[in-house]
Amino acid sequence: MEENKLKLTSSEIGTLWGEYVNGSAIDIVNKYMFSIIEDKEIKATFEDAIQTFAKQKKQIETFMVNEGFPVPIGFTDSDLYKDKPRLFTDIFCLNYLHIMTLHGLLGHITSLGVSVRKDLRDFYDSCDNDAKKMFHQTIELLLEKGNFQRDPLFYPPNNPEFISTQDFTDGFFGKGRKLAATEIISISFNLKKSIMAKTLSIAFSQVAHTKEVRKFLTDSEQTADGQIKSFAKIMQADNLPVPKSWETEVTTTTDSPFSDKLMMYHIGFLFQAAQNYHGAGLASAMRTDLVTAYEGTILKNLWLTKKWYNIMVKNNWLEQPPLAPNRKEISKEV
Repeated sequence: MEENKLKLTSSEIGTLWGEYVNGSAIDIVNKYMFSIIEDKEIKATFEDAIQTFAKQKKQIETFMVNEGFPVPIGFTDSDLYKDKPRLFTDIFCLNYLHIMTLHGLLGHITSLGVSVRKDLRDFYDSCDNDAKKMFHQTIELLLEKGNFQRDPLFYPPNNPEFISTQDFTDGFFGKGRKLAATEIISISFNLKKSIMAKTLSIAFSQVAHTKEVRKFLTDSEQTADGQIKSFAKIMQADNLPVPKSWETEVTTTTDSPFSDKLMMYHIGFLFQAAQNYHGAGLASAMRTDLVTAYEGTILKNLWLTKKWYNIMVKNNWLEQPPLAPNRKEISKEV
């Protein structure tokens, strides 16, 4: 059998569905940011991002239609209210695109990892190449504009060393050893993503249309802030810098450019995606205080995600992904 005639598996359909819905949500934000950006270089980068997703969206639609699956609704221009005042500065927009590109890179690799059919593997290869190109573009622009904060620098030891004491896992009360470079990878990454989630929560909460959504967004801002403080405290205890915050990159407008549905979904997406990264951080942590911090963060994210789910379902905002056949229900129809 020709590879491209194989039926797509549940995992392959699932990745296409997720890429479409998540991508369409980010695309709406990108379109708004493109409309307000004044810096020509940043604006051109956003134009590339919008054109790239338009190409990918068309291909995903083709895959799903050919398999007989309905194309998700996702998010459309009806979720974007045009000609609204500026909500973000140009620099925040560029940082946003950089963080979302990181999400895209990791998402495309995950999708590629569960794909078997050659045309689907080729598609995710091209998505990965597009994301890598955008990753380089955003970093180069942030460096050029002096707004990319690099992770802490270490000084090289004279020789390789081996762990020689059980105290290596002790991180409480300053008695234990300093943070390992392998641990800082996840701490820094999670800090940057929590800072993004907090800033978006602040921005969205001041423009949301309903009290229920505003309250949730205030809760998500406080949750992200608690996580930032938890990990920043650990970094600062070792005299290491933490990434700067972006709250001042949000204007004071209360006129929303987005639907409440879009803003709610976006924040939920960020917190759910963060669970993967916190899990990776937990797996790499070798200090007890780090393990405790990650466990607390994961539990708080679960609590917030439950509240998010209830609001999304109540308002009929949560689109259902393809489900496995319900054999019991099918047998009743016979």
